[in-house]
Amino acid sequence: MDPIKSETHAFQDYYPENYAHCYGCGRLNDHGLKIKSYWDGDESVCHFMPRSYHTGGYPNLMYGGLIASLIDCHAAGTASAAKAKADGIDLETHPLERFVTASLKVDYLSPTPIDVPVEVRAKVREISGRKVWLDATLLAKGTVCAKGEVLMIQIPDKAKN
Repeated sequence: MDPIKSETHAFQDYYPENYAHCYGCGRLNDHGLKIKSYWDGDESVCHFMPRSYHTGGYPNLMYGGLIASLIDCHAAGTASAAKAKADGIDLETHPLERFVTASLKVDYLSPTPIDVPVEVRAKVREISGRKVWLDATLLAKGTVCAKGEVLMIQIPDKAKN
């Protein structure tokens, strides 16, 4: 059984309040990006509409740091959901465990336009204990603009207080 029960609840909706303030994915951060990630088969997907102020060094192109942030936060949510799924955790009764980034490598392959929605996809490569390795892509207009390799680490219980 998939612990995320419907498309109306994103992975990030299952974060406990004390972990819901992230700039990229925190539902409680009034100034954040508030990205939402969902399962799409064996991959996860997130859609984001850049604003004009998300531009980088060139007009009408997306800031590379934002691209890295989208990959990072989407991978964190995917790691949390994948680990819960692997452990058979029902998110209706248990909040998602939070993961932090241990390693993030982003390859920028093509300029990313700022005037179209972008799609971030992630696929779990491996789960081992508290570690989750993921591969991610960021696409605009069907073109892969960036690829990421991410290692996420589950926050240990003693660090949660």
